[in-house]
Amino acid sequence: MSVLDVEIDALTGGSADLPQYRGKAVLVVNVASRCGLTPQYAGLESLQKRYEERGFTVLGVPCNQFMGQEPGSPEEISAFCSTTYGVTFPMTEKVDVNGEGRHPLYSSLVSVADAGGHSGDVRWNFEKFLIAPDGTVAARFSPQAEPESEEVVEAIEAVLPG
Repeated sequence: MSVLDVEIDALTGGSADLPQYRGKAVLVVNVASRCGLTPQYAGLESLQKRYEERGFTVLGVPCNQFMGQEPGSPEEISAFCSTTYGVTFPMTEKVDVNGEGRHPLYSSLVSVADAGGHSGDVRWNFEKFLIAPDGTVAARFSPQAEPESEEVVEAIEAVLPG
């Protein structure tokens, strides 16, 4: 089963419809509004704008598991992201990325290791997983990896469709 076959709701309700991203490159990022890494939203939005015409999207996945840094309601999260960072990329419902209640989306992601060899539990907010157009996990990046860093940009460019 492809990562893109997993069912997850959109932040604003209804299905996030992951199958619509088949044939595209997707950067899945667990996000939080009250984290020291929250300014990464700006870099994520920049990537969205830079590559969306080439078959790419960022998919933000709010998570409140790391020191309660995403406590808001869906409406509060949406308002914060759009007014503070001008976020236009899609967002899913708030989910758990670790533990017994780990969402199936993350169950299908965490077995992949990053360049440093880390696999398993998500370490913190803003850990990034790059999904190739065929639905496989192409790369994993630590929370500290800036969205517009050379390593992330090169990985995205390597899997862009066409």
